[in-house]
Amino acid sequence: MKAGRREFLKLGVAAAASAALLPVPTFAQGAAPRAVVVGGGFAGASCARAIRQADPRIAVTLVEANSTFTACPFSNAVIGGLRELSAQQFTYERVAADGIAVARAIATAVDAQARSVSLADGTSLPYDRLVLAPGIDIRWGALPGYDETAATLIPHAWRAGEQTLLLRRQLEAMADGGLVVISAPANPFRCPPGPYERASLIAHYLKTKKPRSKLIVLDAKDTFSKQRLFQAAWAELYPGLLEWVPLSKGGNVISVDAATVTLVTDFGRHKAAVANVIPPQKAGRIAEAAGVADRSGWCPIDPVTFESKLQARIHVIGDAAIAGAMPKSAFAANSQAKTCAAAVAQLLTGGAPSAPKLINTCYSLVAPDYGISVAGVYAPAGGQLAEVPGSGGVSPTDAPRATRAAEAVLAEAWFRTIAAEVFG
Repeated sequence: MKAGRREFLKLGVAAAASAALLPVPTFAQGAAPRAVVVGGGFAGASCARAIRQADPRIAVTLVEANSTFTACPFSNAVIGGLRELSAQQFTYERVAADGIAVARAIATAVDAQARSVSLADGTSLPYDRLVLAPGIDIRWGALPGYDETAATLIPHAWRAGEQTLLLRRQLEAMADGGLVVISAPANPFRCPPGPYERASLIAHYLKTKKPRSKLIVLDAKDTFSKQRLFQAAWAELYPGLLEWVPLSKGGNVISVDAATVTLVTDFGRHKAAVANVIPPQKAGRIAEAAGVADRSGWCPIDPVTFESKLQARIHVIGDAAIAGAMPKSAFAANSQAKTCAAAVAQLLTGGAPSAPKLINTCYSLVAPDYGISVAGVYAPAGGQLAEVPGSGGVSPTDAPRATRAAEAVLAEAWFRTIAAEVFG
C-alpha cells in the first residue's frame, strides 16, 4: 500500500471515530432517554458504546443472546488452518463496564407504536430510539435443496462459529486429490470479497497440504470485488489449482443435492469431496418482525441518520441496511454505528444531525503473506449513500510482493484494532 493511501486510511478512521464525539446535550428534568440496540456484532456493540460515550446520561441497553461474539473477518483464515476460532471470539465484559445494560436474550418482536422490544424471556424493553443491527439471515430454501439440514452436510460458514469449524474439518478429512467446490451468490450479500478470499485461503491450504486437489468456484455473477487483484494473484500463486466459473460460463448454481455433495448448474453437475454453499441472504430475522425490511429482504434507511424509511424511531445499521454504494463489511458496520450513534444522541435531545462522511476499508488475504485491499469514502446523495468521487481506491495491480506482505500485516493490525475498540 502506498504511503499516501495509508495516511488517507488513518484520517478516515479518525474522522469516523470523531463522528460519535458530540457536545454533551442538556436534558430536561425527568427520566433519561432510552436507547435500545439489538445485535452485538461490530455494528451493534460499536453503536451501543458510541451512544454511551456521546452522553453517559442516555440509558443504553444492548440486546444480544450470545455471551461470546464470534467475528467473521479472518474466519476464512480459520477455515484455511491459519488461526484458531478462539482468536475470533470476544466477550461483552468491557461493553457492560461502560455502563451499558446487556440483555442476554433473543429479541422476538418490536411494537413500533408502543416503542417496545419483546424478548424471548418475556421481558419488554421500552425505548425512545431503537437501533437494529441484526446482521444477516440465510434465505433457507431460496436455493432448491439447500436448507438447514443440508447445511449440516454442506456448510455455508457465512456466520462464524460451528459452521466455520465444520468446513475446516471436512477439508482436513478430505483425501489428497479431492475436489472442493464453492458456490458464490448473486449480490447483495455480506462481505462481497469474502467468497474469493475464502477460495484463496482454501487454495493455499490445498497447495501446501493436499497438492493433487483442485478448487472450483461456481459464481452467480460475472464480476466481483477486487476481481483483477484476485485473479492476478491466483495466476501467480495457484495456477491449475483454482478455477473460477462465472455466470456467463455456467457458474450459477440452481440446486443442491446434499446427500451426494453435488452442486447443479444449467450446464452440468459438480460432485465434490467438499462443498461450500454461500447461499442467498437477507436482513436478520428481527428486521422483518420490526417492519423495517422491504420486499428485497433488506432495510431501506435515511443515509444521514440510518433511521428506517419504513418505521419511525427505528434505525438499522450494518449488514442488514441498504446502504447504497457502501458495502456490507465489518469496517462499514463500525463506521455506520458511530454515525448512527451521533444521530441518535442528537435526536434524543431535539438536535438536528449533520450529514456524515463514512469510510470503508476491506482487506483480503490471498495467502498468509499476500494482502489486497479496497477503500472508499461515502456521503449522502440522492437519498442514499454514494461514494465520494475520487476517494479511496484499490491496491495497485503492479505492487511488488513486499507491498502485498505489508498489506497482510495491515489486515491483521486492522482486525486487532477494531476488535479492541469494540470489545476491548
